[in-house]
Formats: sequence, C-alpha cells, structure tokens
Amino acid sequence: MLRGSRQMKKASLILHPVTAVADRPAIYFLTGKNHLYQTIFCIQSLSKATEIKFSIFLVDDGSFDDHLIQTIHRLLPGSIIITQAIIEKNLNDILPQYLFGALHHKRKVYPHIKKLTDIHTLPGTWKLVLDSDMLFWAQPKAIIDWFENPDKPIYMQDCQNSYGYSKQIMEKICGAKIPDLINVGVIGLNSASINWVKLNAWVQALERQEGASYYLEQALTAMLIGESEALVLPAHEYIVNPGIELVRQKKGTLHHYVDLSKEPYFKTAWKLV
Repeated sequence: MLRGSRQMKKASLILHPVTAVADRPAIYFLTGKNHLYQTIFCIQSLSKATEIKFSIFLVDDGSFDDHLIQTIHRLLPGSIIITQAIIEKNLNDILPQYLFGALHHKRKVYPHIKKLTDIHTLPGTWKLVLDSDMLFWAQPKAIIDWFENPDKPIYMQDCQNSYGYSKQIMEKICGAKIPDLINVGVIGLNSASINWVKLNAWVQALERQEGASYYLEQALTAMLIGESEALVLPAHEYIVNPGIELVRQKKGTLHHYVDLSKEPYFKTAWKLV
C-alpha cells in the first residue's frame, strides 16, 4: 500500500491538466501536502467521467507552500486557492475565538473539522464538499441534477453508522432525529443555515459525555442535517468501502475508499484512471 501510494503521488504529477471554469458548479476540497495527489486523481477521474466543467476551490489545510501552489497552477489551472490568510480573516470575522473556543481548539487537534469551519465560513450558500480519497467511474447525474437547484442537503450513504457517538446522545443534544448512514465523502450543505453557536456547544456536549472521536465531523454533519429533507445518493452507485471486485470492475458511479478499501485504492484503483 505504501509503495502504491508513492507511485500514485508520482503519477499525479504527470497527468494532463484539468482546467477549472469560473461560474460553473463549484466543488470544494480541503487538501494539502499529504492529500493533494489524491485530490488531483479525484478531479481527474471526474473530468473523465463527465464533460461537465466545474469551478474548483482548494482549501488550504495548513500545509500549502509555494511549491504546492505551483503544482496546483500547473495541474489544476483556473482553480481557486483559499489560503490561510483568507481562512483566518473569515474565522476572525465570523467565528471569533472568544465566542467559539471549542471550534478553534478542535481545528488545532482535529483537522477534519476544517471541512466545516474553514469551508462554510467562505462566502456563498450551498457548497458541495468532496473528500479526496474518492474516484468517479461514471457521470454523477444525481450530483449534477442537484446543482441545478440545490435546495436540500445531499450526502452519500455509509456502509455502517460511523458517528463515533451514540445516536441517542446526538439526538438529545441537537433536539432532532438523526438519519442513519450519513457519509461525508460527498456532502452538500447551506453555509447560511449553519448555527455556529449551536455547533460550538454540540462539540462541547458530545466530548463531555462520550469523549473525543475521529468521526466528530461526520457526527456534527448528521446533527446539522437532522430531520430536514435531504437528497440521499443511492448506495449501489455511490459506494463507500468498495471491495476489490467492485474496484476491478469499476462498478457504480463513485467509490469512497475508506477502511479496508484503502488497499485496492492504493494498489489498483488509481491505475485504472
């Protein structure tokens, strides 16, 4: 797997550039030194799967440097880079530390939460955020249709509940029923609808009752969606944790390579792109 990862990183640097186009449906990635090669492959697979053009926002996870930015300009021309300077200004304006201490602390120790804090404090309303460790195999018609009129959240279905917290506790804290199987590999939310005061309090309440969890961001997203109507991507097309045969056959529309599917991801899947 480590060898495959190194080969994938080298291969990402010689792929044909994918040009982002302004004023097209926007996709957001939280990325950086350790993940840019996966981001590049995800975007490359999307460009092969559809002729639709996208606006691409690459949000600095804190590791961008001049070399990485040059690589982005070369391989993803036209993409919009959201620097730490932009992020810090937004956080200071919208989430000042003296009011949102829990969120600021989690940003330092738990980078995943930046998919919420750093992306949804950017201007705009509905935003589609993609994880980098995914590959598209067919045109994502459901996602493209959602872009036509984004009026409800959109998400993938997980292969099992992975919230890191008991649903009973989550529901008690947020005061709403929590849907099963939300996976944030593909997640569309309305930034304007996020109640940051509640989100800050939820972090404190969850960790006070059941401790810290790797899945905190996924739990918070499920709580944000709650009982609101949402577009759930069909699990047989948008597949979380695909097995080796599904990978080899390129079954479905999109694969999200979590858990045991990391092995076929690094050994096989990216080579098929």
